[in-house]
Amino acid sequence: MFKIIPNKKNIGAEITGNVKKISKKDFKFFFKALELYGMIFFRRQKLNSSDYIAFAKHFGKLAKYPRLKGLSTKYKQITVVQRKATDKGPSFGEQFHTDSIYTKKPPRFTMLYSKLVPKKGRANTEFSSQYLAYDYLSKSIKNKLIKVKGRYSSEGPISVTTRERVKEKGRKIEELKSIHKIIKKINSKNTIYCSPGHLVGFSPNLKNSEKVKKQLFKHQVKKKFQYSLEWEKDQLAIWDNRSMLHQATPFKGNRIMHRITIL
Repeated sequence: MFKIIPNKKNIGAEITGNVKKISKKDFKFFFKALELYGMIFFRRQKLNSSDYIAFAKHFGKLAKYPRLKGLSTKYKQITVVQRKATDKGPSFGEQFHTDSIYTKKPPRFTMLYSKLVPKKGRANTEFSSQYLAYDYLSKSIKNKLIKVKGRYSSEGPISVTTRERVKEKGRKIEELKSIHKIIKKINSKNTIYCSPGHLVGFSPNLKNSEKVKKQLFKHQVKKKFQYSLEWEKDQLAIWDNRSMLHQATPFKGNRIMHRITIL
């Protein structure tokens, strides 16, 4: 039996229960929770790589991350997101973004499973609800953005945070670019689908586009839209990239997360 505990303002929710003991009905429950809250997480889950992949496949087709090699030949779909105490630059993903938006078909969901984490309260992942961000947009900005698309690049501002890992485990790829609508509808709810870490412009270009971009970024990540997830070992989080921005918080130390993205 799974129980849901929504966070404040319904920005994400905790679900209690063992994810290895699930039914088709449970997955319908998880999908509905993701639609409502944007992110769900489970504490104290003992999963090996096969368990993790089996669980992820219930949510859709697993994607390959274009910038890093997989965990192993057998587990190519698992990407190791690691921070080392010796790293000098920012943490992987240390800027608000949505994953792989620079691809033609970005992943709908992202999962993170914690293998090694520092003391609780450090190395959090912060989420910002784009359902709430859309609801609080002014009518004039909504009207301005409704027919506008964003232009995205894998070499956007956030690319600096991947350099340490790309040097170790990276793939040689050319710059990836994409164009996607900024305002999306998920069933009956509108959301802002725009990644500050990857946006390089608008299509068609807007008057005072740089000013609009700065205003939009500032609005998307207001504190009243945010929830900070504190990691424990063996914790699993899943979020919908269409309705949640996320970022790693700065810290010094060691952390290992296993990531899967789902189309």
